[in-house]
Amino acid sequence: MANKKKKLRRDTTKREKAEKSSPSKKAKVKRANQMAKQKKKQKTPAQNEKIEEALRILASIGIPVADMPARRKERIALALLAAASLKPDTPWKDAACWEGRGSWALGTREIIKFWNEHYNEDVSSGSYDDVRRKDLIYLVESELVQKSTSNPDASTNDPSRRYAINPATIDVLRTFGRPIKWQKIVDAFKVAKGSLEDRMERRRQQKKVPVTLPSGKKLELSFGPHNDLQKAIIEEFLPRYGKGAEVLYVGDTSKKSLLLVEERLKELAFFELAHDALPDVVAYDPADNRLFLIEAVHSFGPMSKLRHIALERMTKDCTATRIYVSAFKDRAALREWLLEISWETEVWLVESPDHVIHFNGDKYLSSYAQANA
Repeated sequence: MANKKKKLRRDTTKREKAEKSSPSKKAKVKRANQMAKQKKKQKTPAQNEKIEEALRILASIGIPVADMPARRKERIALALLAAASLKPDTPWKDAACWEGRGSWALGTREIIKFWNEHYNEDVSSGSYDDVRRKDLIYLVESELVQKSTSNPDASTNDPSRRYAINPATIDVLRTFGRPIKWQKIVDAFKVAKGSLEDRMERRRQQKKVPVTLPSGKKLELSFGPHNDLQKAIIEEFLPRYGKGAEVLYVGDTSKKSLLLVEERLKELAFFELAHDALPDVVAYDPADNRLFLIEAVHSFGPMSKLRHIALERMTKDCTATRIYVSAFKDRAALREWLLEISWETEVWLVESPDHVIHFNGDKYLSSYAQANA
């Protein structure tokens, strides 16, 4: 009998210890919900591509997204996509605009719902006022989006206010993907509406970033962190790895194209010369017949898988070996985009100019020759 009691006490003690060491059902449910929430926030390649395309459109018409924090510019892009009823798989040609009562138009809470349903967001509906004050304001002030479509006299806090794409500017969205026509539409938009960035700056004379090309020619880029990165690419990366490569194209955040050696690019059978399709810097090394396609990653994405595929298609007839490069300011900047970078491409950091990170298999699997060997 005594032995049975001892055994019962031992079994009870073991059960109590097991219960204490294992998480409760409530804790398990909480953990499962957290994991589901985290998984939901991860965007698909199609969602990321649509957001990046929206950012390119916004930058092209003069909305100053280049120097914004990553989350702010993403939300502005999402606001545009919601206002135009563009899901990740919806073609740009099907963008919606205001065409009278019954047209697609959303309130701020409906915009949040659109984000959460179609772009894996988890934004609280209670933050609707931030959507109006911090995201939509750029689209409204640029006249790309109309506010209070069905009730122009509605007050700021009127729940009947709805936002929709301005029918006068809808072609900026619907022609995206047809570079020549789209560029004409963008140019016409900027003539008619002006650049929001210029209006916000309230100045005509901007600070300049002087750049010296390998040929000795001098350029002046507009002031900003993106162009600081392009300066480093031209003055630090190319002399190290390009063997005096000739620069054939340089974009600029305010002018779109600062340098374009069109004839030379056509000689190399570069298919597409539209400004929105070209990478930030294009350079050619005649000694080794290499064409460098370089993205300066500050606000827009690096050489992602989709970008890599697009550039390969554009240069499929190119007679030179193509080198795809993503340039970052430092490791912290790289960390933000690391999962987006495509294989068979290179990464260069301004903070470590003498080293290149190669995203590949066994191409560079070899012993490193020590300096004192």
